[in-house]
Amino acid sequence: MRHRLGTDVAVLLGLAASAAGCRSGADAPTPAAPPATAPQPLHVAPAGALVIEADRTGEPISKYVYGQFIEHLGRCIYGGIWAEMLEDRKFWYPVTGHYAPYGDKPVTVPFPVVKASPWEAIGAVTMSKQDPFVGQHTPRIPRDGGLRQKDLGVVKGKAYVGYVWLKADEPGAGPVDVTLAWGDGEKDRQTVSVTPGTETYTKSPLAFTAGASTDKAVLEIRTRGGACLVGTVSLMPGDNIRGMRADTLAALRRLDAPVYRWPGGNFVSGYNWKDGIGDRDRRPPRKNPAWTGVEHNDFGLNEFMDLCRELKTEPYIAVNSGQGEAASAVEELQYANGAATTPMGRLRAEHGHPEPYGVRFWGIGNEMYGKWQLGHMPLEAYVKKHNAFADALRAEDRSVQLVAVGDAGKWSEGMMTHCAGHMDLISEHFYCQEKKADLVAHVRQIPLAIRRKCDLHRKYRREFESLKGKDIRIAMDEWNYWYGPHPFGELGTRYFLKDGLGIAAGIHEYARNSDLVFMANYAQTVNVIGCIKTTKTAVAFETTGLVLMLYRQRYGTVPVATAAPGPLDAQAAWSADRRTLTISVVNPTAAPAEVPLALRGAALAGGGTRWQIAGPDPMAYNEPGKPPAVTIEEAALTGVPGTLAVAPYSVTLFALRAE
Repeated sequence: MRHRLGTDVAVLLGLAASAAGCRSGADAPTPAAPPATAPQPLHVAPAGALVIEADRTGEPISKYVYGQFIEHLGRCIYGGIWAEMLEDRKFWYPVTGHYAPYGDKPVTVPFPVVKASPWEAIGAVTMSKQDPFVGQHTPRIPRDGGLRQKDLGVVKGKAYVGYVWLKADEPGAGPVDVTLAWGDGEKDRQTVSVTPGTETYTKSPLAFTAGASTDKAVLEIRTRGGACLVGTVSLMPGDNIRGMRADTLAALRRLDAPVYRWPGGNFVSGYNWKDGIGDRDRRPPRKNPAWTGVEHNDFGLNEFMDLCRELKTEPYIAVNSGQGEAASAVEELQYANGAATTPMGRLRAEHGHPEPYGVRFWGIGNEMYGKWQLGHMPLEAYVKKHNAFADALRAEDRSVQLVAVGDAGKWSEGMMTHCAGHMDLISEHFYCQEKKADLVAHVRQIPLAIRRKCDLHRKYRREFESLKGKDIRIAMDEWNYWYGPHPFGELGTRYFLKDGLGIAAGIHEYARNSDLVFMANYAQTVNVIGCIKTTKTAVAFETTGLVLMLYRQRYGTVPVATAAPGPLDAQAAWSADRRTLTISVVNPTAAPAEVPLALRGAALAGGGTRWQIAGPDPMAYNEPGKPPAVTIEEAALTGVPGTLAVAPYSVTLFALRAE
């Protein structure tokens, strides 16, 4: 029989109020102020001991609670995962004589949002709308004119590769010099001379080796003859892997997330998936439908599958049920999973992927309850749209697992009442803000938000006739902290040690609800509100990323009943073979603790390992390109511990050998 693990001590406060500071969805209203009464500890143990009933176990923790979510937002994909170094390489923005890519105000952040063309004109560059190479127009460089893009990041001795599509627009065009410069001197540059096509565009390869490290490198395209048209340009580090940054992929492999959700997020409700397939250089650039800037469409469904295969992870694709229609979603499913004999499967094969991808998880829409969502409609209308999508997708492929849009409360109640037969999982989202005055409360709000969602879904299971005989579990496919300034570009929040403590406590709560939470997707993986941050040339794990990586690699899989003295948050779990008992403790206070261990239902053999993420400053953080301030420290343990020592502001994971 399934049961929820954890304390038998009731939480005294209403959970909706206790979770104040968290919000559902991307742009939900700011919640009410927290209650004046202090929240009670989540788990209370007698006599200040950490009590573990090792023979009282729950369902195995789903590996999918360590999932990730990536969206076409800010520098998550472009500038984070994708290796392209050039902004607006397809010239969505017209190149004009007024060069102000970030607006006319002084730039005050490291990664400003591009608001106009990042290409500086050399001479009277114009935009030709006659038979453009891609998009709405193509830049025309006059005789002895050119284009340049600044602020590129290069590393000394590193190779950079790319190409340029060029076409002569008058007799005598060419040659064209393409230069990568990392300084102002004559020796601080390399030039490749290419010849534009005459009747059609010609693609010419580029290759450079940087002679110095800088974030102010320049790529320049100059004519030495007649005018020519520039179709598109690309420049990537030479070590890119299928167009993705090698350093980011290395970090993602260490993270080892078992599933990735893509492409949104708010983005998906205005996304036409067909824009992201076919010849990458001919895919149309678009205005990002949900966020700022340009969607280059360089990273589409096939590139997402390349990412998943490189990371040996499972794909989870969300379809557009906002402005999109069911017929388009069915075509997308057939493109991904259909045999090469089907219309869309044949198209996939023509694009170089003859074998079906076999994508199992499909989300129908994103946050359709929110007025901020493109295509938002009342619940009464959306349940019909959801069911139509579900019927159409299942008719195409009966093997898929469908994830419905949920939002605990009236929306989820309506979905569970009217759509229970048209879903396999139900999505829930939440984001928590900062509690500056109370670090314990800052940490606690994450598990409280999870518990609130789970408690409401348990209520639905008890009360709704539509759920009788069904086991619809939760996909918490967006969850995280979200607050503060954005030093890493659009919504590029920095995370501190205190945020890592909250994410660890959240994993504990997922373990306590292992019978109900099937999947959780930390939002968003790279930059934005992600657990990995990048500069132009470096990558670092946030404190939240260290926690996710540690638990994914070291935490047990079978949760056991655990009660901890407040304000600690602890949860134990057996390894799959029951030979190792893992105990994880979050200490959100400035005081170290020696916690008596009261283990029942098992005996320890002695010895083990301890991993610790800790520091004297809860505001400590890691910065790409600099030595990490927060790390995972490992130490061997001997003997059978009577107490567990935990440092201030720490996550400590013990792996103890059992008899």
